[in-house]
Amino acid sequence: MAESAQPGLVRVRAGAAERQRVTNVELFFDLVFVFAITQLSHFLLGHRTLAGALQTALLLAMVWLLWAYTTWVTNWFDPDKIPVRLLLLGLMLVSLVLSAALPDAFAESGLLVGAGYAVMQIGRSLFAVRALRGQRPGSPRRPLALNFQRILVWCCVSGALALAGGLTASVTGRALLWLAAVAVDLLGGVVGFYTPGLGRASTQEWDIEGGHFAERCQAFILIALGESIVVTGAKFAGLLAGPLARPGAQHGASVLAFLVAFGGSAALWWLYFDRSAEEGARLIAASADPGRLGRSAYHLIHPIMVGGIIATAAADDLVLARPGAVGVPSTSWLILGGTAMYVAGHLAFKLVVWRRLSVPRLAAIAVLGLLGLVAPHVSALILSACAAATVLAVAVADYVTGHGRAAATAPARN
Repeated sequence: MAESAQPGLVRVRAGAAERQRVTNVELFFDLVFVFAITQLSHFLLGHRTLAGALQTALLLAMVWLLWAYTTWVTNWFDPDKIPVRLLLLGLMLVSLVLSAALPDAFAESGLLVGAGYAVMQIGRSLFAVRALRGQRPGSPRRPLALNFQRILVWCCVSGALALAGGLTASVTGRALLWLAAVAVDLLGGVVGFYTPGLGRASTQEWDIEGGHFAERCQAFILIALGESIVVTGAKFAGLLAGPLARPGAQHGASVLAFLVAFGGSAALWWLYFDRSAEEGARLIAASADPGRLGRSAYHLIHPIMVGGIIATAAADDLVLARPGAVGVPSTSWLILGGTAMYVAGHLAFKLVVWRRLSVPRLAAIAVLGLLGLVAPHVSALILSACAAATVLAVAVADYVTGHGRAAATAPARN
């Protein structure tokens, strides 16, 4: 009887040719993370130093892990079931509080961030362990039950570190404890959540539906890109209502900066979604070991691209405010560093999924590095336009080579 206590909470897998659908409550859950990404972008804008960039990266890692661990859970458990839906709504509420506290994470609101992280990681794992309790040896759900027991142990450690960081008054101490919490949660997945007495899990035991997992990670890329569009639109609206509304205002540079910002976001979208997103989803869905690809290509690599989008969104805000500014180091680093980070993340994604090194992406990173040499001598608008053009050139190269391969493999016509 105990073995079948909660059988209805686990998703019923669709057929091999049918992708598991993303539910409305999962999309509703994502809305909090739109707010979280906006908060991180504003945090970066307010802390345009190396320390500020590292703090933003640490907070992004925490936000990403909270979202990603939940995505693994909703791949296995059915969000249309009331207990799972209530779990998501509870996690959503905690995420909202944590997101609101992000701007002061290294000041007065550290406890909210640390406690929120601990509650989500431990609470989610406790729910899964309880939902899978009583699975005897030989049960098809036994490996999943053992996996969540291991995850609970690791999340208790990371949660304790996150909470301790929130209670620590020192900024350095808080950062180190939170970094340790992130490291524990990342390392856990790499070593199969090895736990004394419970062993370790292999990625083949992580029987995820790859298409659903890929689609969820694609959604987070869209969340970040959507935030960059919001930043661009809001900044331009403020300019139209303020400086550009004055008699004799010079609109040319601001309008060009607006167009470049939009074009840059569109190029980032095109680079990922034109081919890579759908082809990657198809490959992980057909993989004999989707758990491995889910861990490497999506769980570990996608946050690199998200970080690049956040940095470029912050750069767009600064370029729109002062398009003619020349040689501002923080603006230049955000423009070039953010773009290079996104391209590097996409390079790693393609390397892991297709086991092929992308020469256009390597060239783009080299070009962005060379642009750093001219950054002190050109305006922010010109530098931003060059970075956007570099990404667009990679997208064009993908399009040309993709069509070339298609033509080469197409059957000859009589």
